[in-house]
Amino acid sequence: MIYEKQALTYEEQANQILSRGMEAEKSTLIGLLQQVSYYRLSGYWFPFRKYQSELFKDGTSLKTIHDRYLFDRHLRLLVLDGIERIEIAIRTDITYQLAHFNGAFGYTSANSFPRLDHFQFTTLQEEFRKEYSRSKETFASHFQSKYGDVHDSLPIWMTTELISFGTLFTMFRGIPIPLSKAIAKKYGIAEPVLLSWLGSLNTIRNICAHHARLWNRELGYKPMLPNKDEDWKVPIVIQSNKIFVILCILQYMLNFVAPNSQWKYRFLELLNQYPEIPIREMGFPEKWKQVSFWKLENQT
Repeated sequence: MIYEKQALTYEEQANQILSRGMEAEKSTLIGLLQQVSYYRLSGYWFPFRKYQSELFKDGTSLKTIHDRYLFDRHLRLLVLDGIERIEIAIRTDITYQLAHFNGAFGYTSANSFPRLDHFQFTTLQEEFRKEYSRSKETFASHFQSKYGDVHDSLPIWMTTELISFGTLFTMFRGIPIPLSKAIAKKYGIAEPVLLSWLGSLNTIRNICAHHARLWNRELGYKPMLPNKDEDWKVPIVIQSNKIFVILCILQYMLNFVAPNSQWKYRFLELLNQYPEIPIREMGFPEKWKQVSFWKLENQT
């Protein structure tokens, strides 16, 4: 089938939306379309379309659509903030463990990543070299000028400051099991659980970094839940296919890496700011605020 749709002017886009039944001032709608593309906004109004139709359900307003878009934007920024803190903590953990296991440059040896096959190990080392070669960080250029005649790699505590979350995730997957278990123990969870969490957070980070819709997304990479921790089962069973589980992981981990963080309260304030958001579509069950890591200080 040949794709035959043609590009529309902003006014034509607005006319099309209004003709399908959305309640909006035309000038306001055009202004929004000039800021946020028609295609991006369509992901937020899709649930408001009549069944198997391009027409909108009665009462669908531009304000409702725009509020969902704004909520999602604020949610992404908040999630990114939480992931950043956790990522930095995990970088520190991996750096510490590998540096003491195999020295400053031992990470260039395959015995530092026994769980990676040859291709995975080679790809990881290429990533390290690529980040070093293109880095504009002062510490990297200083090391090159002072020690580059002998060393073609940075010490691990410098290298881990340059890599992506995805590369960090690969490192965690590859390090010796006693090291990854020691890191997981620090957070009170099993090693396979932390591994799955890092994989999920890496996926969510990429979604946020590309400004994609997050709030009601179905998770493709589903994190494992701690089997022995009743906080994940009582008074509710947390599902692993919606964004609520990611928010739970963030809050749980932040209790360890940033115990004085106000992240939880900022998230609760976001929900209060947009009370019309149907949080059940995000996987929020009833009694979710009774989970231990969501309780407020004065809540019993």
